[in-house]
Amino acid sequence: MKVKRYIVNAVPDALPMIRSELGVDAVILGTKVIRVGGFLGMFSKKKMEVIAAVESAGSARPAPAARQQQPVEPRQTSAAAHTALGTIAALGAQQTTSMNNAAAQYANSIQKQAGASPVSVQIKPVQASHEAALNQQIPKIEPPVERTAAVSARKISDRDLMDEIMDMKQWIVKMSKQQQLKTWPEPLQALYDRLNGQEVEAAWIDKCLDAVQEQLEAQNLTEPSHQAVWAAAGRTLGQWLDDFEGSGINKSTRVVHFVGPTGVGKTTSIAKLAAEQTLKAGRKVGFITSDTYRIAAVDQLRTYATILNVPLEVVFSPSEVARAFTQLQDRELVFMDTAGRNFRNELYVSEVNSLLQSSEHAESYLVLSLTGKYKDMSAVAENFAKYGIRSAIFTKQDETSSYGAILNLVMEHGLKPAYIAYGQTVPDDIAAFRTERYIEQLLGAARDE
Repeated sequence: MKVKRYIVNAVPDALPMIRSELGVDAVILGTKVIRVGGFLGMFSKKKMEVIAAVESAGSARPAPAARQQQPVEPRQTSAAAHTALGTIAALGAQQTTSMNNAAAQYANSIQKQAGASPVSVQIKPVQASHEAALNQQIPKIEPPVERTAAVSARKISDRDLMDEIMDMKQWIVKMSKQQQLKTWPEPLQALYDRLNGQEVEAAWIDKCLDAVQEQLEAQNLTEPSHQAVWAAAGRTLGQWLDDFEGSGINKSTRVVHFVGPTGVGKTTSIAKLAAEQTLKAGRKVGFITSDTYRIAAVDQLRTYATILNVPLEVVFSPSEVARAFTQLQDRELVFMDTAGRNFRNELYVSEVNSLLQSSEHAESYLVLSLTGKYKDMSAVAENFAKYGIRSAIFTKQDETSSYGAILNLVMEHGLKPAYIAYGQTVPDDIAAFRTERYIEQLLGAARDE
């Protein structure tokens, strides 16, 4: 029995070497993956170890160039065959389970045929079965880089196509709208331009114009004046906003929370409302702040607390909130300031919500600046709406001439405008939201005929 070990990159690479060195009667006894080279177990390369054997040295012969399958003459087994049996069994015990089964089958056949039957193994069937088993165990793997690049390219192509289709659809809708506008009376076109200039969302513009047209048709006004169109628009908007008019801080409220993004004027709004409640309503007010992220944020609120002669408590974690309220239990109304964060991220919304008191005597106001982008304001309002915050204070009205964001947030998220702030003066530049006043600012004055 001649046994030889080959180290190759893949099993097929060993087959020509086995045929040339051991002959066509050789048998592959086992294969396994090994690692060679490297340094301290690192940077080693993966190789295949192939164990092959032939029955006896005398039977080994080089493989012919072109061999046809012919029956092999039988020959008698001898003591060498039994020796081969023991060698194969000992070697096969060290190989994989599948090759153990192959060695056992080979040994059984020799035992059954001892004395008369021929002992002959054809390399071709063994090789074919072995390659078939290998193909089942090791699936063909395409180059991952090329496949990933192809998938990514296909995804990018599909996304670009969808973007182009959406752009084309929006362009068609826009052209259709422009064609429709040309057929409208001039006052309706002016109303459309006004609402569009105020950055009212297209869906609410269309809904408003439809309602205005219905009112004009009911009055049989085929050529309406600007005043008639503006009056119809005012009635429509009034119906939409009547249920959302702010009533200010309720007399039974004991805690008011202020939340919102950075730089929207939460602390200044607190000072304005605290001054109003202290000087006009005569209520005993206290401050709590958790805004320990921003530099000098605590000092700013402490300055207002000193001017108004009200106590201030600072908390650094939710566990300290109860202690702060205990310190202010003699106060009739407590205003709580929170840190401004990127509240488009719901994680920060959840974090600040853990500081808020949930009771029937507590109110929470989302503070938003009218100078911000409506898309960002909508994302923040949507996240806070999940935690039940439905009232808002809109600041910096004096710094913009566009007021459509308020209507958009009311219609899309049901956000109730409580106060409008329009300057830096404490406590004057803030007022409760009034529907009539807001509609006048949104629509502007109707053009004289």
